[in-house]
Amino acid sequence: MNQLAGMPIDVRVFVPIERHRMLLRMFAELPVGEKFRFINDHDPLPLCYELRSIHGDVVGWEYIKRDGIDWQVEVTRLETSKGREFSGISTLMDMRRIAPEDLTHVIFHRYGMMEEQGTMEIIASTEPVAIRDSFRQKYGEKHLWSVQRDEPGNYVAHIFKKAGRPTEERITVVAQHDARPYEPAMRHEIFFTAFNSLRPGEAFVFINDHDPKPLYYQIEAESTEPFNWEYLERGPEVWTVRVGKKPQ
Repeated sequence: MNQLAGMPIDVRVFVPIERHRMLLRMFAELPVGEKFRFINDHDPLPLCYELRSIHGDVVGWEYIKRDGIDWQVEVTRLETSKGREFSGISTLMDMRRIAPEDLTHVIFHRYGMMEEQGTMEIIASTEPVAIRDSFRQKYGEKHLWSVQRDEPGNYVAHIFKKAGRPTEERITVVAQHDARPYEPAMRHEIFFTAFNSLRPGEAFVFINDHDPKPLYYQIEAESTEPFNWEYLERGPEVWTVRVGKKPQ
């Protein structure tokens, strides 16, 4: 039995892209019948589908705990697999393996977690018109959708995430929150309570003892409102960031 099975790995301390790289690598190296557990700060369902997109139906996925920012999952390798090999892309999503009710959330959450200038490859039986149109509506010229293959039963597209261009906008700072005296779970709550209370054109300053970039990726993946993220101080002991909602 894999020793990691009884020792959950807390991946919340890593930025999302590093979480994915680590967990994908761990599964690729996992012997048949072995397992590991990890802890995340939100439902990691997109990772489940990402693993199955790469390795197929050999991925065992069991929720051990579902609680706010404390999600625990046990991942098991059921059978051997070579896994799809790819290069030049950040993530692979085979829509044919994703439940229809999860499709929109999984695709856009994973895309939101990607770094700028990364590429998502999606595979589908036919052109996913609704998903394509949603990308156009949500991201406009900030993304590039390019068809790689369009054959019966095998449609492949690459979605490139363009780098953002800074713009001059008038935003008023209305609050400051120093999260350093609080436990990690409370810091998460403080941050999102402050963000949700903002009106367009308002911002708050958030102070932490490490880079709060994972919060940036979570907002980008889940928020429907345009926002700004500006570092005012970058460690090593104090990290200060201004977070605001863009004026309408």
